[in-house]
Amino acid sequence: MDYCFRSLTRLSVSTIVLAILLSSLSFTCTEAYDALDPNGNITIKWDIISWTPDGYVAVVTMYNFQQYRHISPPGWTLGWTWAKKEVIWSMMGSQTTEQGDCSKYKSAQPHCCKKTPTVVDLLPGTPYNQQIANCCKGGVINSWAQDPNNYASSFQVSVGAAGTTNKTVKPPKNFTLLAPGPGYTCGPAVVGKPTKFITPDGRRVTQAMMTWNVTCTYSQFLAQKTPTCCVSLSSFYNETIVPCPTCTCGCQNNITHPGSCVDAHSPYLASVVNGPGKNTLTPLVQCTKHMCPIRVHWHVKLNYKEYWRVKVTITNFNYRMNYSQWNLVVQHPNFDNLTQIFSFNYKPLTPYSSINDTAMLWGVKFYNDFLNQAGPLGNVQSELLFRKDKSTFTFEKGWAFPRRIYFNGDNCVMPPPDAYPYLPNASSRLRFSLFTIMSACLVVFFVFV
Repeated sequence: MDYCFRSLTRLSVSTIVLAILLSSLSFTCTEAYDALDPNGNITIKWDIISWTPDGYVAVVTMYNFQQYRHISPPGWTLGWTWAKKEVIWSMMGSQTTEQGDCSKYKSAQPHCCKKTPTVVDLLPGTPYNQQIANCCKGGVINSWAQDPNNYASSFQVSVGAAGTTNKTVKPPKNFTLLAPGPGYTCGPAVVGKPTKFITPDGRRVTQAMMTWNVTCTYSQFLAQKTPTCCVSLSSFYNETIVPCPTCTCGCQNNITHPGSCVDAHSPYLASVVNGPGKNTLTPLVQCTKHMCPIRVHWHVKLNYKEYWRVKVTITNFNYRMNYSQWNLVVQHPNFDNLTQIFSFNYKPLTPYSSINDTAMLWGVKFYNDFLNQAGPLGNVQSELLFRKDKSTFTFEKGWAFPRRIYFNGDNCVMPPPDAYPYLPNASSRLRFSLFTIMSACLVVFFVFV
């Protein structure tokens, strides 16, 4: 009997442990899913275009199939592990950050002999004889929806000590992508349908000898430990301004983290901003209660008979970052009746074709597509005009405020729903009116009696 009880106990413990492992595995596999861009990813195509005596020449292209998440400066960094003992003889449109140990090659020196090479894009202005199409942008790749003409980046690599046929060549493994920091997880290289290339004159089509596809997906949980933006709210019908939640992106603590923020009115502001660490990706934010690099403010501005108007302001509190080609994604049920938008570009996002409640907004080129660092010029703003739908429109219960906001692809923290500016109800107005009447009556009574 005691033996049976111990066996059942071990079985139940094992079952619980297995359930925990399965649940954590399930979370890991789904944490990169984005409900507003369910098919978004970066696809890497590795096209072998010719064979060489000891290997092959390949064109590697990264396609950003994300609608609103782009790769900003200082750009992408791509890495992998060779399956055998391959070396890189030469590259065009990119370079490895280290050559590695190439001492065994006496006559000609390879470009890189490392087992795990790290590749970066070349900068604009690179000599033409070192370029190929879609290269040399400093690693910057725009999002597919915002700039469909610049959503790819390519380079050419000549690989040696590799196979020379489809059967003997092996794909690299363990791909890593920094864009520019962590956040992307890449799957294994999968053999795909050979890519076809059209000549510039459009009269001939060539085909890759072999194509491998690698898919990389983004997770905000992997990209940073804390949020990067927050949302504040206000309205014309309530004097309350709902700020970003306190300590949204961190807390002011100069004891354990000295220099974590800087006072906007400090006389030493310039020296702190230009001091050590100015070229790093670590934010240096203005001291605020929320401590976020970016704040998005949604203000319900005006109410008309058939329309209502909203003002959106994006403020940069980061002294170390300028945001070029920024974008904002807003989810609100009235976007199906957006009538006019001022000084922003607009594109509806419909991941679920029957629902049109999500909009992508970004700046007008050469006007406000550049969000300056923290300071007097560190903000952009616009206004949106919506037509009222009588079946759904209301100012009650926070309906006029957005359900979700993303800045540059990262989800911004919203205030709690119970803190939203509320619409004064009829009973409060009635109590105010009765109080006013009673006060007037008392004044008359004491004056004339």
